[in-house]
Parts: sequence; structure tokens; C-alpha cells
Amino acid sequence: MVVELITDMGFDAQLLQTRDSPEEILNDTSLALLQKERDVDQMQSVVKFEKKTKFGPVNDDSIEKRTFSVEGMTCASCVAYIERNIGKLKGVHSVVVALMSSKAEVVYDSLVIAAEHIVDEINMLGYRAAIIDDGFRNHSVLNLLITGLSAGICGQRIESHVAARKGIESCSVSLATSSARVEYTPTFIGPRDIIKVIEDLGYSATVACHDERLKRLDQSVEVAKWRTSLLVSLLFGIPVMGVMIYFHWFLHTPMNRQAQTPVFTPALSLDNLILFVLCTPVQLFGGKYFYLQSWKALKHGSANMDVLIVLATTTSYFYSLTVVVVAIILSWPKSPMTFFDVTPMLITFVSLGRWLEHKAKGKTSEALSKLMSLQAKEAVLVTRDNDGRILSEENIAVELVQRGDILKVVPGAKIPADGVVVDGKSAANESFVTGESMPVVKREGSTVIGGSVNQHGTILIRTTHVGQETTLAQIVRLVEEAQTSKAPIQQTADRIAGLFVPVVIGLAILTLVSWIFVGFYNMDRTYTDERQNMEIILKRAFEAAITVLAIACPCSLGLATPTAVMVGTGIGAVNGILIKGGEPLEMAHKITTVVMDKTGTVTEGHPRVAVIHTLISENRLSLLKLFAAIGSAESNSEHPIANSITSFVKEWLNTKEWAAVRRFHASAGNGIACEVRQIGDMLPNSTQKEQSPTDSIIKLDSGDVTLIRNEHCSKLWDIEAVFSDNEPLRVIIGNKRWMIKNAIPVDEYVENLIKKEQAAGHISVMCAINGYLVATISIADTVKNESTLAVWALQRVNIRVILLTGDNARTAEATARQVGIREVFAEVLPNQKRIKIEQLQEMKERVAMVGDGINDSPALASADVGIAIAAGSDVAIESAGIVLVKNDLIDVVAAIDLSKRTTRRIELNFLFAVLYNVIGIPIAAGVFMPWGFTIQPWMAAAAMALSSVSVVVSKPTQQSLACAEFYNHQARLAMGDWPVVVHRGLDDFVVRRSSSKLSFGSIISTISSIFESQQSLNRITPLDRKVLLQRKSNAGTLDSPNTALII
Repeated sequence: MVVELITDMGFDAQLLQTRDSPEEILNDTSLALLQKERDVDQMQSVVKFEKKTKFGPVNDDSIEKRTFSVEGMTCASCVAYIERNIGKLKGVHSVVVALMSSKAEVVYDSLVIAAEHIVDEINMLGYRAAIIDDGFRNHSVLNLLITGLSAGICGQRIESHVAARKGIESCSVSLATSSARVEYTPTFIGPRDIIKVIEDLGYSATVACHDERLKRLDQSVEVAKWRTSLLVSLLFGIPVMGVMIYFHWFLHTPMNRQAQTPVFTPALSLDNLILFVLCTPVQLFGGKYFYLQSWKALKHGSANMDVLIVLATTTSYFYSLTVVVVAIILSWPKSPMTFFDVTPMLITFVSLGRWLEHKAKGKTSEALSKLMSLQAKEAVLVTRDNDGRILSEENIAVELVQRGDILKVVPGAKIPADGVVVDGKSAANESFVTGESMPVVKREGSTVIGGSVNQHGTILIRTTHVGQETTLAQIVRLVEEAQTSKAPIQQTADRIAGLFVPVVIGLAILTLVSWIFVGFYNMDRTYTDERQNMEIILKRAFEAAITVLAIACPCSLGLATPTAVMVGTGIGAVNGILIKGGEPLEMAHKITTVVMDKTGTVTEGHPRVAVIHTLISENRLSLLKLFAAIGSAESNSEHPIANSITSFVKEWLNTKEWAAVRRFHASAGNGIACEVRQIGDMLPNSTQKEQSPTDSIIKLDSGDVTLIRNEHCSKLWDIEAVFSDNEPLRVIIGNKRWMIKNAIPVDEYVENLIKKEQAAGHISVMCAINGYLVATISIADTVKNESTLAVWALQRVNIRVILLTGDNARTAEATARQVGIREVFAEVLPNQKRIKIEQLQEMKERVAMVGDGINDSPALASADVGIAIAAGSDVAIESAGIVLVKNDLIDVVAAIDLSKRTTRRIELNFLFAVLYNVIGIPIAAGVFMPWGFTIQPWMAAAAMALSSVSVVVSKPTQQSLACAEFYNHQARLAMGDWPVVVHRGLDDFVVRRSSSKLSFGSIISTISSIFESQQSLNRITPLDRKVLLQRKSNAGTLDSPNTALII
């Protein structure tokens, strides 16, 4: 094992000699913790970081990814049009355009084409584009307004001086707008430093405070534009409807049989004249936006939804105008039938649809807008002396905050940036960022999130992340990227929509020709006048063709997915679930197996005191004195166990001072020994009251500690007056070997206590004072409160749950038994985690990996869906498709549920869109006309306008998941009645031999019980079962159904 570890680290190793040692080391878990640290170091040394996009890794420094805002898109045809044309540009590698978020993400070679040229090309296509940000570079952008510029030399002077400073990536000054754009690395320089450089040159500079992101999400301009178009259309459309009702219906009722249609001249009826007057303004003004967009599209050889609308309205209007003019010129005895009413009715309903669509876009962006608006506008910068006293305070714009600044946050104010509390105590409302409804206590050393609200006390924070580095900014960026990316089903929809408009135009022409042919081939001579028959045929043919153009809706196809994805990712972000795009959102609901890391995922991730056994009576040595002595002794050690004990004592006694320690000695792998003096001087500074003799739980903010009292050593030895406050206390803390070496007797009772705690996966140490054992302390990486519920909720919906950890088998088994996981792979190296994920995928499993560390990143990247805990490493978060902000495993269940609901809505939307067009177009074409079923063009327009879709989802919580069935399951776990199969590494089964004999029948019985209890939830692979059966000759005895198989 050791040789393999050394070899894995990149060195050559050979086993020279082995020697058995009867001495017991501290605990197997300590070796596992050390191994895990080495695994992390190893990963840090071999992981190669690359620029990545959704299109794959990008290694060339000249390759860049930029996001552009694109305004003016109306349907999926626009998306396909932009992607096709921009994708053809030399130097452009890939293009992804998002209709709902009005953005384009372009990966290109900056040596071949500039971002500004891409903007120009998009503008030439008929849309309005602007650069938003750079997706690769780890720098920030500062926009400044500069006063005092007089000539071009001023701009060059500023550019040269600013660019010369360390940390400046680029600087460009515009003389026309008196502005500057500076790209910089926050690690080396900040906004105030840059402004000072400019001011030292004699100019004045201020931050251009404007939030372009909020402007992009604001749909008010588009909403106002289409509202105006709708109102203009309604202004004339309502009278048109009145004219139609009066002249075409009221005058032809049985009560008005003798009524004649009023005419201006025989060839020009009054209704045609009125309709012409009312429809012309709608055609010229109400349809202005359709004409502009369709002209831009046709100019570049493309067709979109606007082209269909323009074809329908223009054809109907000019056909009607032409036949009326011809009738007047040729002095027809009767006014012809016209389609003047089509224009206002069609434009009215389409404008209504566009208005509703942009209002819906505003609603879907509402969650993201709320997140962006959380950013504070100002910050209070303070200057302190060496003693921590505040010398001065200054209000500055939040854009000027730099790393390392000390900021003052008063009650009720928003925290300006991410940081650490350096003074004061308060509570912060982080609900919009993490979804946590209760305020989070903040004290010295606590981290704070920019955008959260300080509720009670005044605090001072030292900023650690500012600008676009803050948690809030990264959440916004992740959600924006998620809404820009496309789910696989959306890519198919876009391809269909791109071909849709030409097909619809072809169908309209085919419909027109077909009805003309049918009309002349089988003409029903209702009228003796040949002109009247031709008029009826042409009217019917044009009506059917125009209706086909009006009813066809590529928008319903194009919007089916992005509306659902945008709402789903927005709701997820508000609830602390960041989904990086449509693909993980669509894939998550297909998951069949969830693989979880242990440390930091199922457990808290940091060891703390879990159980205390006192071995001496309270009247001999009080708990306060006992732990004051133990805490003071461990305060001189840097071992993780010592840190856990001192943290517990410091929090429990609520003290920052320790007693004097002399003659301190630490033995690696064994323990410590020292003298603690003047213990009485420490206790008056403690605000902790004496623990009641009946208390069995010590309640702390960091977690409850179980306290088990007994007086075993007091009864065993006659201890009298050996713990005086005035005399120094000889404190020894460590394992059994250390106790024996220091002549401390350890009897069988204490040994059994230690073994019991170790069986539960704890690290236990013995504590002796003045030669007597006084307590045992068990350290554990405790299971999160919600882990059991999360595992049960996943298993309840037939998802297999596996624990995959680098920790030792005994600790992994204890953790699995606590939370109800049946399969465990322990002592697994980082690369082996990835291999195990791939093995599961080869078995046709859809795998989700949940982890938080660097050693989890290969597995996260290999899994079908990687789910990272936000409290973990940046590498893990970068490798994952879903990020859980709250460090709450219930959100794994919530993410799968969100995916399921959103995908169901996408499928329903897509089905509706397809059925709408498949059924609507034949009806519009007049296929059912022989049976008397047909629709008018305005009816088609109304149906198309109302084909919008939406999605509403809710997040499951602990309260909604917990039920009587879960509590019964939890009770069973508490009884220890839970079978667990544990594997070591990725090797085949190697059954741990027992001291007693094992019958083959008992093995089969145990395996059968495993399958019967939860066969649908957790499966043992056929290979595993086969190996178990093959090893029957080596079998021993299974003591009980819940005995673990260590493999």
C-alpha cells in the first residue's frame, strides 16, 4: 500500500524490509486523514488548468470568448440566422445565441478578428449588438469618466502612464466621449489606485456608475415599443371590427333582407372605402417594425417570422387595393371582395403576442434582476491605527472598493463585498444568495457575502473578493451562462425553426396555386357572371394562403425550451442551486445513481469533539477545571485533533485566554505531555456556568456534544486531593501506547470505551491528569443534519446512492450506516474515483457525482452531472455542472426535482408547439373546407399570438420531504439495523476474515436480506454477487444481519 502511494506521487519505491509492531497507533482514521491531505497535494501538483468553454478546452492564448448583447431578435429563425452568418466569419470558432436572454457567446481568434468587428457584423445583419464581457481572463473592467482632456496627446499620455503600472491589462481612452476603459488584475491594483494615477497627471476621473447587466435584463423599451404598435393597431382595428360586423353581418340578417350595401360608386362600396381609410395607417405605422426587421433579414438572404407577417399583410392589403382600383377603372357593376380587414386584425394580434412575449421575458429575468439589485451602491472605507482604533471614515462608490480594504457596515446596510469580519458581532440575512431563511450569526473570523444585509450590530470587514470576483457576481455570471447555453432539445428546435419560414412560404404558395387549380377545375357556377366566379376562386385561394402565413409560428418552437430553462435556472439561483446551462438541467432528472464523497459532502468536513466520557466524579474535579486544563495543554499543539479540542473548549468556556503551560512535549503519532499552572486564574475570565450533573448534551453553535458521565476511575482508585488549583497539573493526552509509556494504567473498561468509539468511526484520545485517567474525548467529522433525509429521499425515488471516499473503511462504514447508504467504496484515490464513475457509466447508469474537494474534480468532470458544494474548492466548482450554494444535501434532491419539472414543461411546450403547427397549418390551408370547417386570417393570428408558454416550479424542503415513513426509516438507522457493503479501493471482493467460523448459508441469508429490504433502491452488481459466492470456502460467520462486508 505504501509503495503504491509513493509510486502514485511520481517516485520510484521498493519494499526492503517489513517489521510487525504490537503497539497500537492512535487510530486508523488519522492515517486516512493524512492520506487525504496527500491526495489533495498530489492533485494540486498534477492537475493542469486550462481555459474551458462549453465547446471544449482552449489552450491558445489568442483564443477568446466574449459575450455580446443582441437586440432585435424575435424568433428562433433570428437565432439560426445570426449563428449561421457569424459562424462563417474567418477566425470565429463557434457561436451560441440565446433568444430569451438576448445574448450571443462567441469563441474566436483575436489575432484574426476583433470583437468590435463581430459587433459590426451583427449590426449589419439588422440587429443591435454590444460587447458585454470577456469570458476567459481573470481581470476586471473599470469604466471611467475623465474631465480635462483637450487633445489626442492627453489620451495617449493617460494610456501610457496607466498601462505602465503592474496589473494593468489594457487601457483605452476615448476623446470623443471623455471616457476610459481599463482592464486590470485586482490582485495587483485596484480602482482607487488607477484613479490616483490619472489624477496625478492633472486630470479628474470618476467611475461611470451604470449597471449594464440590469439594463440588458430590462425589457421595458421593447415592451413600450410593442405596446405602442398594439395601441395603434387597436385604435384602427376596433373600428374595423365594427365595420365588419355592421356591413358583413348586421345588414345580412333575416330582419334586414331588403337592406342594400351602401356604395360610394357601383365599383366602390362604402365598407371597402372605410376599411381602406382605417387599414392604411395600420399598414404604414402599426406594421413599421415588421417591415424594418423583414427588410434587414431579406437583405442578407434570410427569412424570419417578420417576413411571414409582412407577406400576409402586404399581400392582403395590396391585393385588396389592386382589385378595388381595377374595379373603379373598369367600372365594374359591383364592388369586389377584399381583405383590407386582415392587416389591422393580424398586426393587432401579433403585436399583442410580441408585447406579451417581452413582458414574459422580463418576468423570467426577474429572479436574476433581484440578485443583481442586491449589490450595494456605496461602502464606508475606514482607516485604523495599529491598535485597531478607527482614525477616519469615507463614503466611496462600491466600484472603488479594493482587496484588503477595511469597510464598516452598520445595521440595515448591505455588505458591499465578500470578506471576513475583523471586529464586531452581528447577524446577516443571506436569503437571496443562499436561500437560507434564518439570519446567519457573524462574529470575528466569519466570512460575509456581498449583497447580504447586516441586521443587528456594526461590524468591520476586510474585503477578500471585490467587483466581479464576489459570490454574488459569480452567481449572476453562472446563471447568465446557464440561460445562454442550450439544452440538446433546444438545438434541435432551433434547427427546425431555421428551416421553418421557407417551408411555410412554400406551403402558402402551394395552397394558393392548389385552390386556384381546384376552383377552375371544378368550378361551382353559383353566378352566371364569369367575373364573379373568378372573384370567388381568387378570394378563397388568397384567404387560405394568407391564413397559412398568419397561423405559422416558429416562435412557439423557438421559445418552448428557453422560457422553461430561463425560469428553471432563475428559480434555482434564488434557492441556492446554480445550474450551469440547459444540458445539466435536462440531464439531472435522468440520473439513476448518485455517488457522494464523504468528507465535506455527507459530513461537515472538519473534525470536532463529538463525545466526551468523564471517568472521575464532579466533586473530585469539575468539568470546567478539567477542560480548562485539557484546552490549555492542547493550545500548544498544531495537530488537527488538538485544534478540535481547543476550539470546543474555547467555545464552551467562552474564553480567549489559556492557563500557563510549562514543559510541553509532543510525540508524533502518540500524544502530548505538559504541566498546566495557575488554572484558577483562567476560570474567572470564563462566562460558562457549571454543567448540571443531569445534562447529557452540551449545546454549542458549532454542534451538540454528547456528555457521558461515570465515576469509573474514582471508584477504581481512591483519589483524594490530587487536583489542587494552586499546584501544577501534569496533563497527558494521547493513545494507549502513550499512556502506558507515561505509567498511566489503562484497564479493560476504558479500552472497551475506546473500541466502541472507534467502531463508530471516531478518533478517541485518553486524558490523564496527575497520573489518573479522567476522560476520553472522541473526535469525529460529524454527519450533516440533512444527510439522512437527502439519502432517503433519493432512494425513495429509486435512485441508487453510493459513498465514494478516500477515508478508511471503518470510518466510511460508520458514516454510511448513520445516513442509510448501503454501498461504500473506501480508501479510493482521486483517479480511482473517476474510474469508478466510468465503470458505473459502462453499466448504463446515469451518474451524478456530489463532491467538494480538488480530489473530487476528476470524478465531477466525468460524471453525467457533476454537483459541487460551493463551500468546497474552486476546481471542484469549475468541474461541476450544478453548484449548491448552501452546502445542503437536500438541494441535490431539489436539483433533480427542478430538472424533472422543468424538463416535463419543456416537453409539453415542445409537443404543444409541434401539434399547433401540424394541426393549424392544414386547417388554415383549407384541408377541411369541403366539410365546412375553416378559419379566417385574423383567427389564425390570434391563435399564433396566444401560443406562449410558461413554467412554474417549487423547491422541495426538509419540511416537505420529512414524513412518517422517513421517521420510521430514521428509527431503524438509530437501532443499527442497516446492512452495508464496503469495498476497499476498486479491487474485487476480499471478505474480511472473522475469528469465528462463517457458514455459507448465513452469507446467502445476509445477501438475501439486503436484496429483500431495498432491492429497488441499491443494487449489488452481478459480478460482486458472483465473487461472493465463489469465496464461500473462505467464509467465516456473520454475527447479525447488519454486519458489514468489508471488501
